[in-house]
Amino acid sequence: MTTSPIPIAPRSASIHTDHRPFPWLGLILLSAGVFLAVTSEVTPTGLLPEMSSALSVTEAQIGLLVSIFAFTVVITSAPLTALTVRLPRKPLIVAVLIVLGLANLSTGLAPSYTLVVVARIAGGLAHGLFWSLVPAYAARLVSRENLSRAVSLTLAGGTLALVLGVPLSTALGQAVGWRWAFVAIAAGLILGALAVLIWLAPVSRDVQSKQDADAPRRRDATVMPVLVICVTVAIIMIGNYAFYTYVTPFLIGPVGVPSSFISIALFVYGGAGAIGLVLTGTVFARRTRLGLVIGLAVVAASVLALSFTVGGFWGSMVALALWGLSFGMVPPLLQTRMLQTASERFRDAASAIYTTAFNVGISGGAFLGAMLLPWLGVQALPLVNVVLTLAGLVIVLAVVLRGRRQNRSH
Repeated sequence: MTTSPIPIAPRSASIHTDHRPFPWLGLILLSAGVFLAVTSEVTPTGLLPEMSSALSVTEAQIGLLVSIFAFTVVITSAPLTALTVRLPRKPLIVAVLIVLGLANLSTGLAPSYTLVVVARIAGGLAHGLFWSLVPAYAARLVSRENLSRAVSLTLAGGTLALVLGVPLSTALGQAVGWRWAFVAIAAGLILGALAVLIWLAPVSRDVQSKQDADAPRRRDATVMPVLVICVTVAIIMIGNYAFYTYVTPFLIGPVGVPSSFISIALFVYGGAGAIGLVLTGTVFARRTRLGLVIGLAVVAASVLALSFTVGGFWGSMVALALWGLSFGMVPPLLQTRMLQTASERFRDAASAIYTTAFNVGISGGAFLGAMLLPWLGVQALPLVNVVLTLAGLVIVLAVVLRGRRQNRSH
């Protein structure tokens, strides 16, 4: 069937086509949870002056709150997923949302920077486990044919958080105080937990024999293909965030975009990313392989074009929009491929590994950009993005060709 993606690992026998109605309510609830979780993660970046003044620390120390949060996710998501693998999924999601809400409430009430750090670590623990649970839960709600659509809808919450959630929390914090921004996020998370408890449909997990359940994960035939996808994710994310973390000085400096237009430029990027997410769930819902190849190719081409738009405002905006649109397709398509590839019993662990790789890419990209910035200058960062994106594209194409050869041999 030409519309089915070429498998990069044996399909799980437990995955089959069915005729369940599309679970809009459940996926919207999960997406709302993602929206609140990502908003809580990034909110300190919009309230640097207010928080640093109130807590008597530097803005750099407030910026570290985001890094501490992400680093906690990196080192704890996989172990926590392993520890909770036998727990029922829906109650666990409710509990994680409550912990994340309490962590944000503690951040808003904390009288000192040290206690804010402790609250952020607690939030990172919950956030990492939440991201490991949500994609696998969404996958269990739908048939294989609707997997890309479900993942795109769920991840739309993260895109909306960057486009809408963080600006709203920043505006609230600037209007009535930064503490109230975190209290508002906490209230939203607690309400979200209540909504999930009442309206999210429970999912059944395959009943396995004790021998199968206790079998070492290395025996699962899908482990290695999942690891290949996660390594690809890390490479692509490192390239993207090595440049995107410093895109503001690049636009103001070499490109010549007025500082007053930077917020508009970033909105163009984020808005285009939202369109890319829609394309993922519609045009490329059953063509994940094609969408991924196109997305990575256009990312490389648009970023390369952006590096040559020095002094051209409109040219840079077009290139920025194409970059945002194409990159908006890449993470959900990669996550869809990961969920399609992983066997049923390995899916939760695979989601945890994917979450770790994703956050390693974000933090690693920011670190790589910081190291290269004083050495090569901001003009070199787009080229770093292009090189690493093309490396990811090569891996994807190699896997696709290998899959085709395997199909012919069978």
